[in-house]
Amino acid sequence: MKYGINIHKGYTGSLRAFLCNVLLVYVAYFVCRVAFVFENWAVYSDTLFDNRLTDLLVGSLMFDTSAILYTNALYALFMLFPLHYKESDLWQKVCRWVFVIVNGLCLSMNLADAVYVKYTGRRTTVTVFSEFRNEDNLGSVFGNELVSHWYLVILGIALIVALWFLYRRPTGSFPQKAKPLGTFSLKGAGQWIAYYAVSVLAFVIYIPLTIGGMRGGFTTAVRPITISNANQYVNHPIEAAVLLNTPFSLIRTFNKQTFVIPEYMSQEEMDALYSPVHRHTIATQVQGDTVSAVRPNIVVLIVESFGREYIGAYNELLDGGNYKGYAPFIDSLYSRSMSFDYTFCNGRKSIDGMPSILSSIPMFIEPFFLTPASMNDVSGLAGELGRVGYSSAFFHGAQNGSMGFQAFARTTGFGKYYGRTEFNEDKRFRGDEDFDGTWAIWDDPFLQFYALKMTEMKQPFITSVFTASSHHPYQVPSYYEDILRKTHPEDLKSDANVIHKCIRYTDEALRHFFETASRQPWFSNTIFVFTSDHTNLPDHDEYQTDLGGFGSPILFFDPSGKYFPAGRQHKIAQQIDIMPTILGALGYENEYVAFGKDLMNTPDSLTWAVNYNNGIYQYVKGDRLLQFNGEKTTGLYDIRNDWMLQSNLASQSLSAPVRDKMEQELKAIIQSYMTRMNGNQLKIKK
Repeated sequence: MKYGINIHKGYTGSLRAFLCNVLLVYVAYFVCRVAFVFENWAVYSDTLFDNRLTDLLVGSLMFDTSAILYTNALYALFMLFPLHYKESDLWQKVCRWVFVIVNGLCLSMNLADAVYVKYTGRRTTVTVFSEFRNEDNLGSVFGNELVSHWYLVILGIALIVALWFLYRRPTGSFPQKAKPLGTFSLKGAGQWIAYYAVSVLAFVIYIPLTIGGMRGGFTTAVRPITISNANQYVNHPIEAAVLLNTPFSLIRTFNKQTFVIPEYMSQEEMDALYSPVHRHTIATQVQGDTVSAVRPNIVVLIVESFGREYIGAYNELLDGGNYKGYAPFIDSLYSRSMSFDYTFCNGRKSIDGMPSILSSIPMFIEPFFLTPASMNDVSGLAGELGRVGYSSAFFHGAQNGSMGFQAFARTTGFGKYYGRTEFNEDKRFRGDEDFDGTWAIWDDPFLQFYALKMTEMKQPFITSVFTASSHHPYQVPSYYEDILRKTHPEDLKSDANVIHKCIRYTDEALRHFFETASRQPWFSNTIFVFTSDHTNLPDHDEYQTDLGGFGSPILFFDPSGKYFPAGRQHKIAQQIDIMPTILGALGYENEYVAFGKDLMNTPDSLTWAVNYNNGIYQYVKGDRLLQFNGEKTTGLYDIRNDWMLQSNLASQSLSAPVRDKMEQELKAIIQSYMTRMNGNQLKIKK
């Protein structure tokens, strides 16, 4: 047997070892999923296990299978290709390293997303590489996360070590030396033939099995699964991230066309239901007096992560009516502003907020910044008002170019951009002494810079600022920590929500901003809009639902009282409504494209909001929430009586008329959006 193969093990040694090692990867993915759930227990504990266990297991197994087969394709080729040299020690050492490195990287991605999902509400897609390509502070950000989530780091190291030591090598042997010339053994020849017959058969069978596993099915009627398929196994879109894994999400979004035009209806039917083209309307009249011919200034405050949850005035029923919130100044501003019963953001990332608020473009599928459509001609508040004589500037205290904000500001019509560079050049301020060390200038000094720079601008002007301090790594200036120790020590405890102290700090910075602004000559003739880019780190169950996760404040504060009367209106408002509402109040006469509506000139019953959540479009109108996967309605909820979304009415016959009407309206919005994205129709051609 010097040149022979172990008849019982040699023929199938590589195949058996390969299957054992792949099974080991499945176990590791399962461990990562358990860690993912426990890291986000506050989000998933109440609803995830209401789903059928078999659905959760089948769904997660399908997505894990696809990811594991994709990422281990090279390893499979090395182990199964019918070539006897793969039995050598050197070859098997290479196989082991390929296996551990590739799968170790995939496991690290899954564990990293257990942390990152808190901020996005979904698994990471390939656009993350474009999102942060201009940032030079990622090393410190990652470092902070590694320290604060040390237990996940230990788990990741343990899993990689387990892959190495539990890795199984093929058993049996194969002749590595040639026999002397002229010798022949019938038994030896039979062993060679048997070895290659088994190897070829295993390889041939593995190929179609792999293709089917990658696609998520074996019939020609099955389309390759995507991240949206996770919704068929869960009751709520927010839970889809549990079933998915990060390698799959990255693979499935790589080099994919973002916007595909559906053919729900004809152009005529679509335009009859919905059109984003806004035409001149008569300016709103307030208290019987037509809006003044003197055009007001517009100031749009986009405040990082400042979710609706943190404002007590919005949550009078929260915690049994005892909730105070963390933003006393915004509470006072609320009482002097026009507000709305329901207010939503149109995305879950910072880069979603700017297009939604300033250009009335919601986030569908992927952030607008990161899609080919970002190269389109784009309408926006600054661009439209620039046509009637407004000067404009955008302010963001981070390094110029950060997050792509400077590029989009120029695209949407802002004439000037003021960032960290311009702040440092202003001798009235301390420059980088007020840099937070990670992202940007602290909010308080940068908002003071913002207020004073507007005084230097020609009126009327349109400006916007995007704040940064209420952002990871959730720090506040040292002097403010000293204040918190005396006023709100509970915010500094180790078990406190880390964003609360940042919300308090930014709220105080906003107070100082308005104090300074109120002394400026432009203040009384200025309309202020206050909103957040998205929500973040919620505490209450009400803000952890599919819809509650989009709860952002929207306030219109008009010191003159000419354009926006103070008081709460029974309407549904969203970020993409800000642009048409401002232009409508000003009596803007030119046609423009905005996917939202003019809140002042839309009856309460016809207001609505739309957003995209893990492959599901959500459409809110009246007291109903419709969830639609692009092909059919998957959920219908009475949000007035069921805010926690526990009773799905989609299949009830009594709900059919409302469901069908809302579905058609949503289809028209989606089709119009996709058509205009692909056809460069985001701006009226002059």
